[in-house]
Amino acid sequence: MYYWRNLSDKQRKEVLDYRRTQRYPKHAPPHFDSDNEVIYIVTASCYEHAPVIGKSPMRLTECEARILAACEKHCSAIYSWCILPNHYHLLFKTAAIKLFRKELGLFHGRTSYEWNGEDETRGRQVWHNCFERKIRSERHFYASLNYVLNNAVHHGYAEKWQDWQWSNATQHLESIGSERAKEIWQEYPVKNYGSKWDTF
Repeated sequence: MYYWRNLSDKQRKEVLDYRRTQRYPKHAPPHFDSDNEVIYIVTASCYEHAPVIGKSPMRLTECEARILAACEKHCSAIYSWCILPNHYHLLFKTAAIKLFRKELGLFHGRTSYEWNGEDETRGRQVWHNCFERKIRSERHFYASLNYVLNNAVHHGYAEKWQDWQWSNATQHLESIGSERAKEIWQEYPVKNYGSKWDTF
């Protein structure tokens, strides 16, 4: 997202030329719609990664509840989620990705208005574009699962998955057991997963 500012004019032209040939939007993430049931990972962040969601524990809790309500309306399965002070991740299955994106758009619009009122910052941009990626394989699924569940640890908000209350890590560990979770972690390592999501 913010890497764009550090590109030279030539590099920017190359990026825009590539996006044009692929019929992607110039500056927004591309969306790959399907009417079939597909597993996706969705990421959305606050503009310039400002910790707007994390203004208070109550706001984090409210954000989590409203995102999960959107998931329940349009998703047939929710595998993992993690809500952090400046972004969130979801791993889910749906046959209605367009409707789900629209629901998230409404959520972003409403929370922008509400939170800017609470923070006395009318006109502030709260959210950047969200984007989704289709899960391509079993390996991709489990690496994504590990990435989402480990995200609070990765960003330094917790020492263990279950220490961060705004995710389903505790429920996940209770459902499959810590030994199975360790096996999945070792078999499907995160490595550099997600390292370039903020590129454009």
